[in-house]
Amino acid sequence: MVVVGGCLCKAVRYEIAAEPIAARACWCRVCQYIGAGSATVNAAFHKSALTVSGEVRDYRSVADSGSVMHRRFCPTCGTHLFSEAESRPHLVLVRAGTLDNPEIARPIATIWTASAPSWACIDESVPRIEGQPPPAG
Repeated sequence: MVVVGGCLCKAVRYEIAAEPIAARACWCRVCQYIGAGSATVNAAFHKSALTVSGEVRDYRSVADSGSVMHRRFCPTCGTHLFSEAESRPHLVLVRAGTLDNPEIARPIATIWTASAPSWACIDESVPRIEGQPPPAG
């Protein structure tokens, strides 16, 4: 399987020569910033399977979990594409909205639900985790 995607302006494109390990909807406060008030949906892949063409910029921050994160985005249109935790360098989290086929990123869990606002729309059929779950893969 080859998964493809990219940013809004098409300056960044990527290919992933692997299936996703897992996908989760995340309601941590950082994801709420990135998602303009909503959760983000992120699919985990083995980083070694990822090939990126185009320039990406990196924003380093500390997540609610305490992990040092690198959030990568297109410097032209601002689309958030990837996140990587320094504690899990073999994984890359891909924003589902950047996938050409977002259907492959159906969440298996909703995480950081304790940080979600009272009006959050959370799928009742998907397991909820109040904070950080164990790493995928």
